[in-house]
Amino acid sequence: MSQSTEPRAQRGVADLFTATGRLTAIPRKAARREQLLVHLTETLFAADLDYTEPEVNELLRTVHEDCAALRRYLVIAGYLTRTRDGSGYRRAMTTR
Repeated sequence: MSQSTEPRAQRGVADLFTATGRLTAIPRKAARREQLLVHLTETLFAADLDYTEPEVNELLRTVHEDCAALRRYLVIAGYLTRTRDGSGYRRAMTTR
């Protein structure tokens, strides 16, 4: 199978980032966004640490300015858990 016909779901997320490690855009397609969220969870957040919202935002801003959207996607997808009052975040026990 040539690269041009290789299913996107089988590729990594490297093509979503610039050479400097910035995200070019948050993927609109759910499957690609899901791949990105798994990657961000595994590379930015330690499994055994609690994070404040400003800490989560700071980590997410290292890859994209819209940290609020990325944070929301991570919580909705279940990769980050949030305290009831929204002040604390933690990486979920497993990624899908």
